[in-house]
Amino acid sequence: MGVGDILEGWGELAGDPGVVFQGGPVSLDSALGVAVVPGGPGCADPPLGWCPVHGAIGLVDLEAPPQLLAAVLGSLRIFAGYAGWGPGQLEDELVQGAWYVVESEPGDVSAPRPEGLWRAVLRRQRSELAMIATYPDDPSLN
Repeated sequence: MGVGDILEGWGELAGDPGVVFQGGPVSLDSALGVAVVPGGPGCADPPLGWCPVHGAIGLVDLEAPPQLLAAVLGSLRIFAGYAGWGPGQLEDELVQGAWYVVESEPGDVSAPRPEGLWRAVLRRQRSELAMIATYPDDPSLN
């Protein structure tokens, strides 16, 4: 579904593809905006309606008027749903090896082909993770 179909005024600011992303076992009763503000103003002087998370990447207040950010956004993605962890849950999952933790690159958050991002990020790793990028979606078919 298009961003503009759900969030009035934000559709024109959403990067390609201008759709609302969803996936995984999450509650779909909320939306989260992730945006890049080129130059990464950081915490010192963030634009109204944008809260920095890491460098130039931050969260967008989707209840704010889109015009507040129109001039400064480099890219915007909207995600339906939110999944959270209980106290200590993520740390336990990291210790168990349930997650791959790798460095991101600035363009990852607005990759032009988001369906290929997971494989692209793994492929550029300098470890056995690069090989995982070649695995089929269903490893039992290998």
